[in-house]
Amino acid sequence: MKTPIAALAALWLAACTPATPDTTTSTPEVKPAQPAADATPAAPASVAEVVDDPLAVNQAIDEVLGDHTRYETVIRQLQQAVTANDTAAVAALVNYPFATVREGQSIKVDDADAFVREYDRIMTPAIAEAIKRQKYSQLMVNYKGVMFGNGEAWVNGICKDDACKDVDVRVVALQPTS
Repeated sequence: MKTPIAALAALWLAACTPATPDTTTSTPEVKPAQPAADATPAAPASVAEVVDDPLAVNQAIDEVLGDHTRYETVIRQLQQAVTANDTAAVAALVNYPFATVREGQSIKVDDADAFVREYDRIMTPAIAEAIKRQKYSQLMVNYKGVMFGNGEAWVNGICKDDACKDVDVRVVALQPTS
């Protein structure tokens, strides 16, 4: 059963928008110093301040998709590969066969070699920017996977067995959103 905090975190995550790059690893929340006794009480934390916590995303992934460490590894590898413009590294993270649409044309690739050849058509500047700018702590998580930006990229687990006990975490969508 989900706790009220987990449910609130999931709702807050659903409202996330792209943010500045998150180049740090997951770390526990840092608590602010206690104010002086005569200080004016601080306003309650805003939703953005509460959501800016990788622990909440990790908990949401654990509850909805499974082991967050597998997802976090792929998410960070994707961000690093896109930032470095390492087409082969991005291609290694994609689930095949892969299909998307650009300017009304279907693009279908069967393997990593084909993905690398089509990389510039698939990984548009807007999609690359959404991936690079996405803060881990502000990813949106639902049954479809983990969403970057406004849906430009999605990562999800691909079942390796009938019971879906074993999954490969892969990039399952790269798509323009505007």
